[in-house]
Amino acid sequence: MSVWHQPYTLADVRFKDDCLPHHLGIEFTEIGPDFLRARMPVDARTRQPFGILHGGASVALAETLGSFAAALVVDRSKQRVVGQEINANHVRAVSDGFVIGTARPVHLGRRSHVWEIRINDEQERLVCISRITMYVMDRAPA
Repeated sequence: MSVWHQPYTLADVRFKDDCLPHHLGIEFTEIGPDFLRARMPVDARTRQPFGILHGGASVALAETLGSFAAALVVDRSKQRVVGQEINANHVRAVSDGFVIGTARPVHLGRRSHVWEIRINDEQERLVCISRITMYVMDRAPA
């Protein structure tokens, strides 16, 4: 059973060229009935000065996935979602290639969502695990 408000395809989960995910090279790769997946390159844009993936870049990938996924659950003509809290545990260093993040819901409530985002390297080893809490708010009447 799908958690999404309506059927979505990858063409529906795009962002503008002038935002952070675009500058970091993040691209959505798959949408399933209860998950959203994206990849991000580990390159000069996302490495820290010591040559490995910057923890902040991992959190940016996690927040991108969790925020977009939460937005796909609600009726965006009536509600919007905003981040309240995010945390991340970095468990493996990566110095090149891509990392792949997958967001899945832990809790989908009327006013809050909790999403878990697992970020793996290309060998499917865990790099980072993150959790984001999203607040679901009503849009002001037009």
